[in-house]
Amino acid sequence: PTKKKMKLALASLMISAVAAFAPTAQNGRTSVAVQSSMDELKAIAEKANPVIKYYDPLELAEAEFFDTQDEVIGFLRHAEVKHGRVAMAAF
Repeated sequence: PTKKKMKLALASLMISAVAAFAPTAQNGRTSVAVQSSMDELKAIAEKANPVIKYYDPLELAEAEFFDTQDEVIGFLRHAEVKHGRVAMAAF
């Protein structure tokens, strides 16, 4: 009987582990609005934090490592979200 219970416990653990990675329906999924000009970026920053406002000490948003400024800002936003998620997962 204990061998049977052990197999049952192991099977239930395996099923629950697989269920954790199963896709789910996301009806209320939100997305980040892409506003790419520098003025819009500063307006969003001021609205999000009126004390600090816009803060870019390395001036990365004004860098030219892509063809347009819109691409630079889009890349930086994507990188910020990605690294934030990795940091939250690591914590």
